[in-house]
Amino acid sequence: MTNLLIYISEVTIVKLDPTSTKPIYLQIAEWLENEILQGHFQEDDKVHSQYTLAEMFQINPATAAKGLTALGEAGILYDRRGLGKFVQAGAREKLKEKRKKVVMETLIEQLIKEANYLNIDKKEVLNMIESIYRQEGEQ
Repeated sequence: MTNLLIYISEVTIVKLDPTSTKPIYLQIAEWLENEILQGHFQEDDKVHSQYTLAEMFQINPATAAKGLTALGEAGILYDRRGLGKFVQAGAREKLKEKRKKVVMETLIEQLIKEANYLNIDKKEVLNMIESIYRQEGEQ
């Protein structure tokens, strides 16, 4: 059984996995990205401080700071001296574009490779996607 760090907020249950190959600071950064994408943080909203994140997840404040810094370097957050980190204008759209490029393209590439291994033609793959898309839309 893996030891997960869990934080339950009013909107989300967050699980950090210290045994994952993905560093904790990147898990924190991805959680904040998800919060922005879901609209829990809007443009110019103040995000949690490194100390609040450290307390929430029972991690070292330096680890939380590293996650915040990564988002700052990516242009998702900006600093207000003495006040903390805030969501950059256009951050949500930037994150959507990043996810589309990195996550979706990678998943699609994997799907196509697997379909080729299984000799599934393009039409059948597209039919499967459309079927699942309709099912998800009904939920």
